[in-house]
Amino acid sequence: MYKPVQPSFFKAPVLELAPSLLGHYIVHEQKEGTLVAKIVETEAYHGPEDQAAHSYQNRRTKRTEIMFGEAGLVYTYRMHTHTLINVVCGPIGTPHVVLIRAVEPIEGLELMQQNRGAKLKMKDWTNGPGKLTKALGITMDYYGHHWSQKPLFIAEGSASKDIVSGPRVGIANAGEAVHYPWRFFEKDNIFVSKYRP
Repeated sequence: MYKPVQPSFFKAPVLELAPSLLGHYIVHEQKEGTLVAKIVETEAYHGPEDQAAHSYQNRRTKRTEIMFGEAGLVYTYRMHTHTLINVVCGPIGTPHVVLIRAVEPIEGLELMQQNRGAKLKMKDWTNGPGKLTKALGITMDYYGHHWSQKPLFIAEGSASKDIVSGPRVGIANAGEAVHYPWRFFEKDNIFVSKYRP
């Protein structure tokens, strides 16, 4: 039922890919069951020119190395105790990524609830970048995996129609980049993360 997108899909410029990911699905096939969630919020990070990006000024470290790779690779990193997931995009050597910030649960709900904790309301399972990886069972092991390949892939969906943009979240020390409207989300979707200026 769910078909991976073509690798060429990820070759788009970061400010085009970030909104175009909305409405597509993350699918994670596990032995316990298949987890599916619709992407409802993303953030674009524009590499060398973007003070909020890990690759600002072409910073190349063991962690950021994958950002310089081919479009469609998975860039995972840790923030506190959370794993965050990104999509590498653009030409090789251009370290642009899209952070997947929130998703809407579609299939494998019992397993997602188990991963996140039985007492949480469903809207709180995946309304943040660290929450969604826990719900979907995504770990740092996917660093360097390709988003067009199983068992973790982005599948074709329907493009979101009512998209809103605004400032990104949690980048207070990023100079003028704080104000760039590079966060994209589905209007009125309850699974979008809460914006905290």
